[in-house]
Amino acid sequence: MVSGRSLDVLRVIVQDYVASREPVGSKSIVERHSFGVSAATIRNDMALLEEEELIIAPHTSSGRVPTDKGYRMFVDHLADLRPLTSAQRLAIDQFLGASVDLDDVLARTVRLLSQLTHQVALVQYPLLSKSHVRHVEFVPLSSSRVMSVLITDTGRIEQRLVDVSDPIDETFLAEVRARLNTALGGLGLADATDALAQFAVQFEPARRPLVEVLVSSLVEQVGANRQDRLVMAGTANLVRTEEDFSGSIYPVLEAIEEQVTLLRLFGEMAADQNGGSAGKGVAASIGRENAEFGLGEISILTSGYGAPDGSMARLGVLGPLRMDYSNNMAAVRAVARYLTRLLGEE
Repeated sequence: MVSGRSLDVLRVIVQDYVASREPVGSKSIVERHSFGVSAATIRNDMALLEEEELIIAPHTSSGRVPTDKGYRMFVDHLADLRPLTSAQRLAIDQFLGASVDLDDVLARTVRLLSQLTHQVALVQYPLLSKSHVRHVEFVPLSSSRVMSVLITDTGRIEQRLVDVSDPIDETFLAEVRARLNTALGGLGLADATDALAQFAVQFEPARRPLVEVLVSSLVEQVGANRQDRLVMAGTANLVRTEEDFSGSIYPVLEAIEEQVTLLRLFGEMAADQNGGSAGKGVAASIGRENAEFGLGEISILTSGYGAPDGSMARLGVLGPLRMDYSNNMAAVRAVARYLTRLLGEE
């Protein structure tokens, strides 16, 4: 059974190792922290922690470093989520508050979160299955090119460039736009797809080729709004911490590029957010807990945020086991709460 003081020793080992990347010994603990006991007593506490597989000696006669289990203990029970500074809160407010639409706010979110944590930041697009079509617009750019714009009631704007074979009749284009807005306005995305399937048949055969090209673009735009995907920033932060990985970081980089693995992991973290860290509003998946995804040397911290239509998605950070959990969890929680509030105002 690990005593209260031994857990305090674990806390300072995690904090000192994260700060220095050097194994932590009993002598440095006594010198740097006010435990009021001898180095021999601290060594006994460290021996107990080692028996519990919470710390390990990376080399013979070295200090100790946290194990995956030790980091888990720290995150669930020992991490002190330091509140963000007033400067950090102001930066969040100003930077995210300047967003113009959902795409922009999510892009800004990952950039900001990466800067606050010095990790790879990820934000999941909300599943917009509950979203509705607000407006469709066609903007002629030339005699043979149109910009197709789909706007949802959640503020998402999806654009496509559409090339047509015949010269564009702007009067007819306006008619198609008006009919589409009548047919699709207020429909959910799934129903909009169904409505688009039969839309072109109401036009005379000579007009249908243009209508079908425009409808095909809109089907793709609706589909893009229904896809589960991530926005990411800060991959360079991962490369800068490459020495924290005993193996190759390429599986992590591949997961970032492919997204599918990370989306599965996000889904499992949302379903399993029942541990001690969940009480802090943040879920953590640490080290070997990610082994089935081929990501056994990383930690990922996530929190949920709400979209205007009531759907939920997640944002978080990904990095090596040796990360500043207290600061990163506080940043993830704060940004998630701000994003929920911001999207709720739109």
